[in-house]
Amino acid sequence: MDIYTNINDIPGPFPRAAVTIGNFDGVHLGHQILFSEVVSRAYRNKGPSVAVTFEPHPLKVVRPDIGLKLISTLEQKKELIALANIDKLVIIPFTREFAATPAEVFVDQVLRQAIGVRDLVVGYDYAFGKGRQGDIPFLQAQGQGKGFTVSVVEPYYVDGMLASSTKIRELVGLGKMKYVRKLLGRYYQIRGEVRMGKQRGGPLLGFPTANLALSEEDLSPRLGVYVTQVIYDGKCYGGVLNIGYNPTFAGSHLSAETHIFDFNQDIYGKQIKINLLRFLRSEMKFSGPEELARQIALDVAEARKILAEAKNELVLSCEEKYNR
Repeated sequence: MDIYTNINDIPGPFPRAAVTIGNFDGVHLGHQILFSEVVSRAYRNKGPSVAVTFEPHPLKVVRPDIGLKLISTLEQKKELIALANIDKLVIIPFTREFAATPAEVFVDQVLRQAIGVRDLVVGYDYAFGKGRQGDIPFLQAQGQGKGFTVSVVEPYYVDGMLASSTKIRELVGLGKMKYVRKLLGRYYQIRGEVRMGKQRGGPLLGFPTANLALSEEDLSPRLGVYVTQVIYDGKCYGGVLNIGYNPTFAGSHLSAETHIFDFNQDIYGKQIKINLLRFLRSEMKFSGPEELARQIALDVAEARKILAEAKNELVLSCEEKYNR
């Protein structure tokens, strides 16, 4: 997949391009249906499939007061869009100046002149441009007058739940990872570099942990303990993860601490990925290290049982391309 991070970097309009536009936060099943339609139309047209997105998320610019927290990082979004077999990804820097662009100017200068749209595929609720002028009726009228088709993909539901970034954020915040997976089509994942922690996990508690620093600005799952699948160096391991503030030790910083099963490698400074499979319990304050260690042992036993029961499913999950 070719990636362009500025409209001016695009080497002229693409011939017979099939295009979709969106923020694509999380690249959930609804987004994947959009991409599938774009890829199909591109194949029929014998042209490229193109996805257009924005960085940062427009709401972070126009509505910073709402504190939007994203499901996926930009790097994750790139990886997942590439897995959808999109040929070209255009990432437009989103600024207040760009937000003031009239919808018709965006159609003419970006979609037609820079990208060369022939078929445009959008979600049922898509709108863009200053004042959200570029809604679906506007796009359809523009397409009729300027020679491109507009197709609208209807909302996608799983078990009565709308596949939307908003719904997924809600479910992540509640720790309902089973339902998150249904809407994403994969496990919810956090990732990052393993940092040096307080060194309490192994020496004090008997359960060494890999620690990831989390930002208060990031989307955080419900605080507590999770059964996890840890991906490191192309291999998968079971584990238990605590997301929280370590109240037993009067912690003040949000962190993610993972005890990885059957693992004994030095991974400080290395990147790991953690799939959150199931919420076990809320974070608790214990009387001291001994009581905490007893509870962790119970968490580990429960997690191993859950992982054993889901062994076949997890083998397939570990082989999925986005974990490699």
